[in-house]
Amino acid sequence: MKVNVALLQMDCSNVREQNLARAEEMVREAAGKGAHVILLPEVFHELFFIMELNMSVFDKAEPIPGPITEQMQKLAVELGVVIVAPIYESVGKSVYYNSAAVIDADGSLSGVYRKNHIPLSTKFYEKLYFKPGNLGYPVFETKFGRIGILICHDRHYPEGARALGLNGAEILLVPSATPTASLSVRVWEKELAAHAIFNEYYVAGLNRVGTEGDYTYYGRSVVFDPTGEIIGQAGKGEEVLIGECDLDVIVDRRRAWQFYRDRRPDTYGVLTELVP
Repeated sequence: MKVNVALLQMDCSNVREQNLARAEEMVREAAGKGAHVILLPEVFHELFFIMELNMSVFDKAEPIPGPITEQMQKLAVELGVVIVAPIYESVGKSVYYNSAAVIDADGSLSGVYRKNHIPLSTKFYEKLYFKPGNLGYPVFETKFGRIGILICHDRHYPEGARALGLNGAEILLVPSATPTASLSVRVWEKELAAHAIFNEYYVAGLNRVGTEGDYTYYGRSVVFDPTGEIIGQAGKGEEVLIGECDLDVIVDRRRAWQFYRDRRPDTYGVLTELVP
């Protein structure tokens, strides 16, 4: 089966209504170009607020399902596409996650991924705003293949990418908000290519673009095939990038390399120990 994955490299504003309207425009553009699976940017409905210390940020969160996901569900069923919508999720009165809602082509909510690895540095205050995910590494069965998700900082941890492969992922989607000031700028393509090679699935990484405060997001969204070859890559501005993923290639690669056959989980105990 061939699946067209669209990455919406979107320049977000500080007005939610504008972001939602722009997101809908780009979703429609992607669907018009033949996309089957459409990924929106990390926390696409806001400027990415992790560089500030402001308690009012919590007011930007909303539940799943909620108004944003309901809007995307209507769009998905109208266009017959899968939409992955990363949003700032609230649960109850005081719990918040960096999440991604997966909406199938019939408009149903397939489920939610919650970002597992939450960084803290002198540049990013993510631990103030997000609780680490508690849903593991789910794979979502959709009309257009089995989809796994890692969000931004998650991509630095190969264990999550492997867990998604073991859980049956055929396509890994990685929405990210990574500026030029980040150490990650030099390894963006390398890390994603490595996940594709080691797990023999497709990897699509979507980075934000535009300037938000002191930070400029560099874009360079990219899609890799299971051998780590680039299918397509975007530039540094707004763009709808579409990559064709032939899911039958995954079977061919896994039969050739047999990484899953030759794994030695009995020797990997240290990976689940709290060391050092």
